[in-house]
Parts: sequence; C-alpha cells; structure tokens
Amino acid sequence: MRIGELLLAAGLVSETDIARAVDRQHEEGGRLGPNLVAVGAITAEALAEFCDGVPIEPGTVADTGLPETFLIDLMLKLIFVGPAESVSDLASALRLSPGVVSELLESAVRGQLVGALGASSGALSMRYELTENGKARAREAMARSAYTGPAPVPLEVYTHWVERQKVTNEVVNVPRLRQAFDDLEVADALVDKLGPAVTSGRTVLMYGPPGNGKTSVAQRLDRVFRQVIHIPHAVLVEGQVMTVFDPDLHRPVAGGAASRPRLTTSLWRDEADSRFVPCRRPFIVAGGELTMEMLDLKHEAGGNFYVAPLHMKAAGGCFLIDDFGRQMVSPTALLNRWIVPLENKVDYLKLATGKSFRVPFQTVVIFSTNLAPADLMDGAFLRRIPYKLEIGAPSPEAWRRIFKSVCAANNVPAEDGQVREIERQICERHGLELAAFQPRFLIEQIIASANFRGTVPILTPELVSLALANLTVGRAGSSETATLARVA
Repeated sequence: MRIGELLLAAGLVSETDIARAVDRQHEEGGRLGPNLVAVGAITAEALAEFCDGVPIEPGTVADTGLPETFLIDLMLKLIFVGPAESVSDLASALRLSPGVVSELLESAVRGQLVGALGASSGALSMRYELTENGKARAREAMARSAYTGPAPVPLEVYTHWVERQKVTNEVVNVPRLRQAFDDLEVADALVDKLGPAVTSGRTVLMYGPPGNGKTSVAQRLDRVFRQVIHIPHAVLVEGQVMTVFDPDLHRPVAGGAASRPRLTTSLWRDEADSRFVPCRRPFIVAGGELTMEMLDLKHEAGGNFYVAPLHMKAAGGCFLIDDFGRQMVSPTALLNRWIVPLENKVDYLKLATGKSFRVPFQTVVIFSTNLAPADLMDGAFLRRIPYKLEIGAPSPEAWRRIFKSVCAANNVPAEDGQVREIERQICERHGLELAAFQPRFLIEQIIASANFRGTVPILTPELVSLALANLTVGRAGSSETATLARVA
C-alpha cells in the first residue's frame, strides 16, 4: 500500500489533493510525498511525522530481519502448493517487493532448488519451477510447518510497532468523546470520568444494573479513535510462525486488503511494508463464550504454526469483556491470568516446545458487568483496575428524552402526558426502576403489535399495556396463565 493511500485513509489528505500531487509529479518528477507538500496538501513536518509511523518496505532480504533460509523455504512451499510461480505471483503471496523475491530466487537457482521456465513479457512474468532437490526441500519444509501465508515480521519488529502504535498516542478530548456519543443520552459526569480512562490506556470497569447502556457506551469508544495502525499478517518467534492479522476481527482501511496484488516494478520509498495490514484500531468483544484457551497461544497441530490470542489481536485497541462474571472461565481465573499484564503492560506466552517469550500488552481492557464488583474480585484485583465507572439508571428527565428520541426515530407520535403516564406505570404499577433500554423495548413491542393488527403504531393504552406486560415475567397462577391452561 502506497504512502499516499495511507494518508488518504488517515484523513490527512483528500482525493483531490492526491490528484493534484500526481499531476505535479508527472510534470516535475519526484516522489508523491514531496509533491503533496508542494501543492499545499500537507506540511513537511506533518508528512515526516506520519511517514515515521509507517513501516517501510524492506529493500533487501537482510532488511526483512528474517533468515534467508526461512524465506526460501516459505517461497518453495508456495511454489510447491501453487499456483505461485512467477516473480509477481510470489511477491503478492509473500507480501515482499519483486526485488527481494528476485534475490531469493537467485539464491534458490544457485542452490539448484528452482529452475527458470521463461517469461511471457518482462522480468516480473519470469516463471519458475521446483527441481527435484527443490521438491524434496519443500516437502521437508511443509513437514516442519504447513504455513504458506505472507512473510512474517520478526518478534522484535512486532514489539517495536505495538509500542509505537499504543492507544495513548491518540488525541482524545471532550468534543471528540461527545461526538462518539452523539446518538446516546450520556451524562456529562460520565464523559468526565470516561475521558481520562481512554487517554490513559488503562483498564476500565463498567458496572451497574442491566439495560442501562454499559455495552453501548463501551462500543462507542471505537468511534473515538482516528489513527490507522499496522497489524502484521504473522510474527516469527524462535523460528515458529504465529499469525496475528484476523480478517474476522480486524478492519483494513480502504486499499489495504490482505489480497491486494503487488504490481510495482521497482522499490519505492513511498511503499509501505505489505507484511503489515493498515487497519483501524481493533475493538474486539468477547462475552460468555470466552475461555482461558482464547487467552493463550493456539497451536495448530496439523499445520505446526500458532495463532495469537485474542488480547494480542486487540493490541493497539480495546478488548471488551462483556457480561463479565458470566463467562465459562471464572472471574478469578481470568484476573489471575492477567494480573501481571494489566499492571506491567507485558505478557508471556509459551510455545509447544516450552519456550516462553515476551510480548507487549498494549490493549485497553474494558470489563462490563451487571454484577456487584465486590462479588467478582477481591480488593487486590480492584486496586489494579484504576478506572471504575458506575453506569446507573437514567434520571426521569433523561429517560423521557430517550423515550421521545426513540419515538421520533420510529415515527411514533408521543406527547408529554403519554410519556409521563408510561413512566408512572413502570415505576408505580410494575414496581420497576427506570432503565435506558425500556423506551426502545416498548416502542418495538408497540410497532410489532400494530403491524400484526394492521394499524398505525401509536401510544394507545391497549398497545402500551401489552408492551409493559412484557417487561416482567408473570407469576404462576395468574389469570392469563390459567386461561391458557383451560384452552390447552
């Protein structure tokens, strides 16, 4: 992915700016970056700062930081399983430049591992096939590890970029946080507490009764982040491949898709390292399905490579543990697993060989629960969670605003008297506390009942009564239950 595309994805330049810079580049020459500065699209200082935060494509095999033998084995496996056989095919599959791939092929030719078949047009179309020695080495390499994806980055390079891209690099202020919650009724006091928690990059505990927006508030934090970060396809650890980029969890920016082909014929300083995928900051959510195994390296025994744990995939972003306390793993076991990472910002993972290695823990962990925190963890754990935000029931005024907002969004007319009567029935007749989820729940019920009857959804006493009845569970032996029993 070119630097220009990354600047566009980051919102630092526009498509018009790129077009003007490209026109000037055709006339004056030079790289795109200086031409963007020349047309006034970006300052030289801003461009330099941005480029300093982008991993640049390696120009030689040595620049990759990987052993040449490892890269040759990976290339031979790709030729062996097919259909990669040309320089451009292999460059696309390995996410390395054609120059680096050509260097690897030259070494493989000298070692009598591959032979050239010829080219249809140009050096990039030169096709290669494995020799008998090459096939034997490819089989041996496949037996050691069946991984045949993009070239990984060394562990120390991964560590460098995780530290460079941590959440605390983002500029988060009151207007930006307010904008993230523009579709929610959020009190100023909560914004004042949540802002420092986000900017610190530390652990957050959100607690309070169910149905008051803990999950909604947590998920809106994703809108606060603007920066593009770079997530590697894979990392090489002690000679073992560990995949990190996950297309089901990560969100590549436009033009940064994992399958984007490589068509360049020369090395460009304006080219980013394609072993990384430019993505929005990850926001990963795990609920009741979370197990301890998801927090450790997963060894793909059949392929003999590893998959990074969930919190490592969330590096540079947020990891929301929703409904904390209701997971398959106990809260104590989970917190014991993370007691060191949460405090020291490092984690230790173990390979199947028994070898441990250290990775940075630059993930904002958000625990969201409707259980009492004191029932989930002791004081020692609570002390390690610096930000504890209680999200309680909305005030009556806020609840009415939410109700009217939901009505307006669904074209359901609502007068003040009607809203106050519904509020009274919830509190007095049904004995419930107000909750932020109730307006949407009730309006959806009213719309469903009106659609069934073929009428316009309005706040009639009958439709409201039907909706309110579904807020609670009826007692056994009630008249409705008895009627159903007689019918049966």
